[in-house]
Amino acid sequence: MGGSAAWVHAAALIFALAIDGVLGEPPARWHPVVWMGRYLGWTGSRIAPPIDAASPRRFGPFAAGALAWCAGGAAVLLAAAALSAAAVRMPDWAAALLLGLALKPLLAWRMLRDEVLAVEAALACSLAQGRNRLAQLVSRDVRALDAGAVRESAIESLAENLNDSVVAPLFWFLLLGLPGAALYRFANTADAMWGYRGQRHGRAWEWAGKWAARADDALSWLPARLTALLLTQSCSLSRVRERVGLRALRVIPREARRTPSPNSGWPMAAMALLLEVRLAKPGVYVLNAAGREPTAADTREAARLGARVVRMTAALAAIALLIPGWRNP
Repeated sequence: MGGSAAWVHAAALIFALAIDGVLGEPPARWHPVVWMGRYLGWTGSRIAPPIDAASPRRFGPFAAGALAWCAGGAAVLLAAAALSAAAVRMPDWAAALLLGLALKPLLAWRMLRDEVLAVEAALACSLAQGRNRLAQLVSRDVRALDAGAVRESAIESLAENLNDSVVAPLFWFLLLGLPGAALYRFANTADAMWGYRGQRHGRAWEWAGKWAARADDALSWLPARLTALLLTQSCSLSRVRERVGLRALRVIPREARRTPSPNSGWPMAAMALLLEVRLAKPGVYVLNAAGREPTAADTREAARLGARVVRMTAALAAIALLIPGWRNP
């Protein structure tokens, strides 16, 4: 690629998002995030002790979880670095195609948007169908949720995963190229599968998943705040929404602290404030408590705001890559 590396990476980024918009997700057998999940599932069943273990062990599960995470992360980095090295030896157009094809599975905006809108469509048929569709999107128990709570959960998932599935991978691609995006996606997948505070599927994750949870917290810290900022800026197309966005900028930090996560509360709080709705997880947190219950129109508006953030992130990342003197791997 030589001196045109910045152009190649910018073209790869745009190409990856174009593939996502047109084709969506690749088949599972070719999906690197699915491969990551299989590795994490296999190792997770061996590092997390059964809940009926005789003694509450800490160091052993923590060390096993950290080692398994590092081994998987190293494999992901090596694979991504090998693809990047292969791209260096190709013509610029071929390098952009290769990197774009490799980056695409690490992004998942179309699937996220479609799944959230599918929850709304199912809810229009019946509450039971809405709950069943939501269960495919979130890990919480949906059986007792009413229609408003189903919408809240769907909108929360869109806001949180807007960071996890788009902004954060592109942020690390901007800084560290394909290896950075791949490692982030591994860390985020590991947190989703291991990062539980208590018990899940008959195993104790408090210590076995702690390394995975903290790694994801560290890698998501800045992107989550950037996602919240981008959401507020996505309202600039409307004067009314712009005023809402300016107010949200002042309130987001306070609202975000209501969630147990150091990161996910930022985009969720931004979305709640911009839509002027209440978003809650029963017994855990309430965001924008003075807001109204979300409607079907709010779900669609959340998807529109998310789409604007995706476009803004792509444009800003591409521009940053093309700044003279930018050094990209």
